[in-house]
Amino acid sequence: MTPALPPPSRQRPAARPLGRGDLRLLLLSLLAQAPRHGYELIQLVSDMFMRVYTPSAGSVYPLLADFEKQRWVAAEEDGGRKRYRITAIGQAQLKLREAEVEAAQLRARHSARVIARANQPPAVREAMHRLKQALVLRNGRWEDADTERIAALLDQAAALVRQGGTDA
Repeated sequence: MTPALPPPSRQRPAARPLGRGDLRLLLLSLLAQAPRHGYELIQLVSDMFMRVYTPSAGSVYPLLADFEKQRWVAAEEDGGRKRYRITAIGQAQLKLREAEVEAAQLRARHSARVIARANQPPAVREAMHRLKQALVLRNGRWEDADTERIAALLDQAAALVRQGGTDA
Protein backbone atom coordinates (compact mmCIF):
# COMPACT_ATOMS: atom_id res chain seq x y z
CA MET A 1 0.00 0.00 0.00
CA THR A 2 1.42 3.40 -0.99
CA PRO A 3 1.39 6.32 1.47
CA ALA A 4 -1.36 8.86 0.99
CA LEU A 5 -0.45 12.23 -0.45
CA PRO A 6 -1.16 15.29 1.69
CA PRO A 7 -4.46 17.00 0.93
CA PRO A 8 -4.19 19.57 -1.90
CA SER A 9 -5.19 22.43 0.43
CA ARG A 10 -2.10 21.92 2.56
CA GLN A 11 0.42 24.67 1.92
CA ARG A 12 4.15 24.16 1.65
CA PRO A 13 6.18 25.56 4.52
CA ALA A 14 7.19 29.17 3.98
CA ALA A 15 10.54 29.76 2.36
CA ARG A 16 13.32 31.19 4.47
CA PRO A 17 13.09 34.98 4.60
CA LEU A 18 16.85 35.37 4.05
CA GLY A 19 19.29 33.40 1.95
CA ARG A 20 22.42 31.82 3.35
CA GLY A 21 24.79 34.56 4.49
CA ASP A 22 22.32 37.39 3.82
CA LEU A 23 21.83 38.31 7.47
CA ARG A 24 25.60 38.59 7.87
CA LEU A 25 25.82 41.01 4.93
CA LEU A 26 22.80 43.03 6.03
CA LEU A 27 24.14 43.45 9.57
CA LEU A 28 27.55 44.57 8.34
CA SER A 29 25.96 47.07 5.95
CA LEU A 30 23.76 48.45 8.76
CA LEU A 31 26.83 48.88 10.95
CA ALA A 32 28.51 50.78 8.12
CA GLN A 33 25.68 53.35 8.37
CA ALA A 34 26.10 53.98 12.11
CA PRO A 35 27.24 52.30 15.34
CA ARG A 36 24.40 50.23 16.78
CA HIS A 37 23.40 47.89 19.60
CA GLY A 38 22.52 44.30 18.74
CA TYR A 39 18.88 44.84 19.66
CA GLU A 40 18.76 47.87 17.36
CA LEU A 41 20.12 45.75 14.50
CA ILE A 42 17.43 43.14 15.15
CA GLN A 43 14.75 45.85 15.01
CA LEU A 44 16.15 47.36 11.81
CA VAL A 45 16.11 44.00 10.03
CA SER A 46 12.61 43.41 11.38
CA ASP A 47 11.57 46.80 9.96
CA MET A 48 12.90 45.73 6.55
CA PHE A 49 10.38 42.89 6.74
CA MET A 50 7.52 45.08 7.98
CA ARG A 51 7.82 43.20 11.29
CA VAL A 52 6.54 39.97 9.74
CA TYR A 53 10.00 38.41 10.21
CA THR A 54 12.41 39.27 13.03
CA PRO A 55 15.82 37.61 13.29
CA SER A 56 16.44 35.95 16.63
CA ALA A 57 19.04 37.15 19.09
CA GLY A 58 20.49 33.64 18.75
CA SER A 59 21.29 34.33 15.11
CA VAL A 60 22.39 37.98 15.41
CA TYR A 61 24.70 37.96 18.44
CA PRO A 62 26.90 35.06 17.24
CA LEU A 63 27.41 36.97 13.98
CA LEU A 64 28.39 40.09 15.91
CA ALA A 65 30.82 38.01 18.00
CA ASP A 66 32.30 36.63 14.78
CA PHE A 67 32.60 40.16 13.39
CA GLU A 68 34.52 41.13 16.53
CA LYS A 69 36.77 38.09 16.20
CA GLN A 70 37.48 39.00 12.57
CA ARG A 71 38.06 42.61 13.72
CA TRP A 72 35.37 43.84 11.33
CA VAL A 73 33.65 45.60 14.25
CA ALA A 74 34.67 46.92 17.62
CA ALA A 75 32.31 46.74 20.59
CA GLU A 76 32.14 49.56 23.09
CA GLU A 77 30.35 49.51 26.43
CA ASP A 78 27.33 51.79 26.40
CA GLY A 79 25.15 51.78 29.48
CA GLY A 80 25.76 48.10 30.22
CA ARG A 81 25.21 47.09 26.60
CA LYS A 82 27.57 46.72 23.68
CA ARG A 83 27.46 49.19 20.84
CA TYR A 84 29.09 47.86 17.69
CA ARG A 85 30.86 50.07 15.20
CA ILE A 86 32.44 48.98 11.94
CA THR A 87 36.22 49.17 11.70
CA ALA A 88 38.42 49.97 8.71
CA ILE A 89 38.85 46.21 8.19
CA GLY A 90 35.06 45.80 8.23
CA GLN A 91 34.68 48.66 5.75
CA ALA A 92 37.19 46.95 3.48
CA GLN A 93 35.29 43.65 3.73
CA LEU A 94 32.07 45.42 2.93
CA LYS A 95 33.67 47.08 -0.10
CA LEU A 96 34.98 43.70 -1.32
CA ARG A 97 31.49 42.26 -1.00
CA GLU A 98 29.61 45.26 -2.40
CA ALA A 99 27.83 43.26 -5.11
CA GLU A 100 26.91 40.52 -2.61
CA VAL A 101 25.52 43.13 -0.20
CA GLU A 102 23.39 44.71 -2.94
CA ALA A 103 22.12 41.26 -3.96
CA ALA A 104 21.30 40.42 -0.31
CA GLN A 105 19.41 43.71 0.08
CA LEU A 106 17.49 43.02 -3.12
CA ARG A 107 16.62 39.48 -1.94
CA ALA A 108 15.52 40.86 1.44
CA ARG A 109 13.22 43.44 -0.18
CA HIS A 110 11.74 40.80 -2.48
CA SER A 111 11.29 38.35 0.39
CA ALA A 112 9.64 41.06 2.51
CA ARG A 113 7.12 41.75 -0.27
CA VAL A 114 6.38 38.03 -0.69
CA ILE A 115 5.90 37.56 3.07
CA ALA A 116 3.70 40.66 3.34
CA ARG A 117 1.59 39.55 0.37
CA ALA A 118 1.20 36.04 1.79
CA ASN A 119 -0.05 37.49 5.09
CA GLN A 120 -2.76 39.61 3.46
CA PRO A 121 -6.30 38.26 3.55
CA PRO A 122 -7.21 36.71 0.18
CA ALA A 123 -9.99 39.26 -0.38
CA VAL A 124 -7.50 42.12 0.00
CA ARG A 125 -4.96 40.42 -2.30
CA GLU A 126 -7.63 39.90 -4.96
CA ALA A 127 -8.87 43.49 -4.70
CA MET A 128 -5.29 44.77 -5.08
CA HIS A 129 -4.89 42.57 -8.15
CA ARG A 130 -8.09 43.99 -9.67
CA LEU A 131 -6.88 47.54 -8.95
CA LYS A 132 -3.51 46.89 -10.63
CA GLN A 133 -5.27 45.42 -13.66
CA ALA A 134 -7.58 48.43 -13.91
CA LEU A 135 -4.62 50.83 -13.74
CA VAL A 136 -2.72 48.91 -16.43
CA LEU A 137 -5.79 48.79 -18.67
CA ARG A 138 -5.88 52.60 -18.57
CA ASN A 139 -2.79 52.25 -20.80
CA GLY A 140 -1.57 55.81 -20.28
CA ARG A 141 -4.94 57.39 -21.16
CA TRP A 142 -5.35 59.68 -18.18
CA GLU A 143 -7.10 62.99 -17.90
CA ASP A 144 -6.17 65.45 -15.16
CA ALA A 145 -9.56 65.22 -13.42
CA ASP A 146 -9.43 61.41 -13.39
CA THR A 147 -5.86 61.44 -12.14
CA GLU A 148 -6.70 63.71 -9.20
CA ARG A 149 -9.90 61.83 -8.31
CA ILE A 150 -8.25 58.39 -8.41
CA ALA A 151 -5.20 59.61 -6.48
CA ALA A 152 -7.51 61.04 -3.80
CA LEU A 153 -9.43 57.74 -3.56
CA LEU A 154 -6.18 55.79 -3.22
CA ASP A 155 -4.93 58.21 -0.54
CA GLN A 156 -8.22 57.79 1.31
CA ALA A 157 -7.96 53.99 1.11
CA ALA A 158 -4.37 54.11 2.40
CA ALA A 159 -5.44 56.30 5.33
CA LEU A 160 -8.24 53.86 6.21
CA VAL A 161 -5.83 50.92 6.12
CA ARG A 162 -3.38 52.76 8.42
CA GLN A 163 -6.23 53.52 10.84
CA GLY A 164 -7.21 49.87 10.96
CA GLY A 165 -10.09 50.18 8.52
CA THR A 166 -12.30 52.37 10.69
CA ASP A 167 -13.80 55.60 9.46
CA ALA A 168 -12.32 58.74 10.99
